[in-house]
Amino acid sequence: MINFFKKSKLDLPDYWLEYENLFKTKQPENIQDITFVVLDTETTGFSYQEDRMLCIGALKLKNNDINIGDSFEVFIHQDHYNQETAEIHGILKEGKTTRLEELETLKLFLAYLKNSVIVAHHAGFDVTFINMALERHSLPKLKNKILDTSTLYKKTLIRSNLLVKKEHYSLDELAEKFSISVKDRHTALGDAYITAIAFLKILVKLKEKKITTLKQLLRIY
Repeated sequence: MINFFKKSKLDLPDYWLEYENLFKTKQPENIQDITFVVLDTETTGFSYQEDRMLCIGALKLKNNDINIGDSFEVFIHQDHYNQETAEIHGILKEGKTTRLEELETLKLFLAYLKNSVIVAHHAGFDVTFINMALERHSLPKLKNKILDTSTLYKKTLIRSNLLVKKEHYSLDELAEKFSISVKDRHTALGDAYITAIAFLKILVKLKEKKITTLKQLLRIY
């Protein structure tokens, strides 16, 4: 059945088409040759329908190097606000930080993200919030491949009858495990940095298990 309300490629804006065209280039297979974008979002709450993103923070990582100089941090103007979650992330409704409109933020983020492989902790949460924002502006979902550090971390654990793997591991647990400072915890860019370091530590452990390609990482799911 034809969906007459779905935008055709002719209706999509140039910035989306430029982003989409990048996926015509095949990703390298070796992990060392891949550009990863490690991201985190701060939101007004946990409802994908009702809540909104307040900030996107991201860092680029390639060949075991976190490029601090090429980071992304944008605060987003939203009418919806939740005082309770503000106590966690510290983003005030009328704060002094410059805020961009949601659509402008998405344009900038797509230009930054390109066709990189996304890395996030509990990635489904962040990616779904971004996709919901894209949908509000009549845009398709992100096309990037996605890796979740929570899932990857479980693969590093030793198999033992004495060790029961948890369903989920928090970012705080990974930070404690890998002795990572949590000074900037609960800021989007701070959490992205913690996630990036944890990801590098995880890759070292996975390499010991002969996992060295993107295809192998994606199979962990």
